[in-house]
Amino acid sequence: MNLDLTPEDSDFRDEVRAFLKDNLTDDLAIAGRLVTSVFIEPEFSLPWQKILHARGWAAPSWPVEYGGTGWSEMQRYIFASECARAGAPGLSPMGLSMVGPCIIGHGTPEQKAYYLPRILSGEDYWCQGYSEPGSGSDLASLSLKAVSDGDDYILNGTKIWTTHAHHANRMFCLVRTRVEGKLQEGITFVLLDMNLPGIKVDPIITLAGEHEVNQVFFDDVRVPKAGRLGAENDGWTVAKYLLEFERGGGSSAGLEVNVARIRALAGKNGLLAGDPAFARDLAATEVALEAIKITEQRVSSALSSGSNPGPAASMLKVQRTEMMQRIDTLGIELGGAYACVEQIEARQPGANVDPVGPPDLLTLMPRYLNNRAGSIYGGSNEVQRNIMAKLVLGL
Repeated sequence: MNLDLTPEDSDFRDEVRAFLKDNLTDDLAIAGRLVTSVFIEPEFSLPWQKILHARGWAAPSWPVEYGGTGWSEMQRYIFASECARAGAPGLSPMGLSMVGPCIIGHGTPEQKAYYLPRILSGEDYWCQGYSEPGSGSDLASLSLKAVSDGDDYILNGTKIWTTHAHHANRMFCLVRTRVEGKLQEGITFVLLDMNLPGIKVDPIITLAGEHEVNQVFFDDVRVPKAGRLGAENDGWTVAKYLLEFERGGGSSAGLEVNVARIRALAGKNGLLAGDPAFARDLAATEVALEAIKITEQRVSSALSSGSNPGPAASMLKVQRTEMMQRIDTLGIELGGAYACVEQIEARQPGANVDPVGPPDLLTLMPRYLNNRAGSIYGGSNEVQRNIMAKLVLGL
């Protein structure tokens, strides 16, 4: 990726910085810096999304005709970088980065007209119904049963690891509509209302002590077929399309900010600042991060032209998640004993609890624990390497 800014790009960067200065409140910036996972609580992400939506900046990668910005690859990178540096809270990727592009690619005109504006505005908050207790990376074995009954499907079964299901009013969900034949050919993709009778959401507390994921139970839940995306029993095609956006979406800008933060903390707190092994690992991490930007350019080009990113999305998913974990490991080394102290209350936005140790080290351990899942969600990195071996290398 050519990172040299043209005069136009410099002007755009100044525009973004001015916008952030005028619109990113202190409360939202503090919440953004304290986030320890991919998902920030909607009480912080949705107000920021509404601000961006009012400016027309909520979905930079969408086509212009559906509410996108029409920005170049460099402009999208600049925007993501400046938001990350300013501490802006991230937006939930479920709607804007996953099901939104999927509806654009596979939805009917009626579905696009109804769902896309609600995704942009934040009126609909989405969760993903993919994984089940017995079906994770082997997603084709899913068993949530959907029986046809007139204009509806009747759902029975369960989904698990469902992020923010306790906040969501919508779910995009894979269901089993046929048991005969090849597993992938009996799956249907449906969009459903989380307030339908028969849906129950049970919390799962993570290693970091947070309620982010859930198990969702379906007991004779009647879902209108009008919410089906694509043809019946062709949901696997839609799901693969969506997963490419899940794997390829995002930006290395946040990773760059985190690496810079680690370097600054090492000098600020005198922790490992002169340790040659730590300095070597940090420098190697910064070099590897530069390589990720090149892959991002390829994926961004595919997205901007309306294409799906293909196997490059798998490559990028592996690179980003393993880089994220690599940075987290450096953070734990840096924090030492302070990183081991559990401080859930102290790291809440607006908390009046004094932290143990330097405040800058407060989120190191929860980030480390939460991000261990990064190499699993969206399809495990082992599966991604198999995809690359098959589609790129022809093995």
